[in-house]
Amino acid sequence: MRDLLRQVMEKEGYRVAEAENGLQGLEAYIRLHPDMVLVDAIMPVMDGFTCCTKLQAIFEDDSGEYDFASHTPILMITSLEDSKSVDQAFEVGAVDFVTKPIHWAVLRQRVRRLLEQAQLYRQLQAANEELQRLAFLDGLTRVANRRGFDQALEHEWRRLIRESVSAKNAGTETHFVQNPSSLSLILCDVDFFKRYNDSCGHLAGDECLQQVAEALRRAVNRPGDLVARYGGEEFAVLLPNTDAAGAVSVAQKIRTEIRNLQIPHPTSSVSEFITISLGVTATIPCPNTAPCELISIADKALYQAKESGRDRLILKIFILPN
Repeated sequence: MRDLLRQVMEKEGYRVAEAENGLQGLEAYIRLHPDMVLVDAIMPVMDGFTCCTKLQAIFEDDSGEYDFASHTPILMITSLEDSKSVDQAFEVGAVDFVTKPIHWAVLRQRVRRLLEQAQLYRQLQAANEELQRLAFLDGLTRVANRRGFDQALEHEWRRLIRESVSAKNAGTETHFVQNPSSLSLILCDVDFFKRYNDSCGHLAGDECLQQVAEALRRAVNRPGDLVARYGGEEFAVLLPNTDAAGAVSVAQKIRTEIRNLQIPHPTSSVSEFITISLGVTATIPCPNTAPCELISIADKALYQAKESGRDRLILKIFILPN
């Protein structure tokens, strides 16, 4: 039967890989990532129903939600025609089935249709992801917007709580200054930006913000780090798995990148060029704290930097509750 299936599918122009049982089929799937799986209900070692169940686990993403982008259609071939077997086939994830003896014209049409549907799923998923990306992107600066920042902060907060709790259960001490479960936040504000807008015009102001955003991106280069436009001329930099010393180092890089831009600021009280003030903080997220507390501490540090003369960074320690 496998030989016949292979011959028919190859005649249709498909590349075919074979497996003798469900276990070998799983191994082949992981190795080859095929566009479609044809599986018999009755097989040695692992039957088709068990194989389908295990394939579904592979199709799920880390959040446990079904991931259509990685979904591979499964067509079950079976001599079982009773309603219980048919129901079971769909319950374990088969999207269609063909009974034996195989009607080859029907099989060809179903394979073609299922492949077209799978391709459509992937296109829809890609379009969805692009819409999601645009929804969390600031249109002017092309960094994350406030909504994107809030979502990332909430996600990292929950993730690092799990890490710090696991470390505590393992007996590891958690001092935030050197702990990999630390989460750091830098709030940045372009100094005297309203004066810059008033003296140079809003178009120049927009261009200035774009250059500042690009400078922030250059200073923050790890894949998990996030640069966001927090509002107006204010930016936020989220640094997962970064302690206070690491955050200060990034903040210093940001100041250097901004200084190197050398954007003339004719009405600044601190420099002839655009400068930036930064508030820095870090903590180890834990269940009895909230993300808004991290923002509040960083905001206070930023306020202190501005009150102290601007064009500087201030680090404020986030004191963990007992």
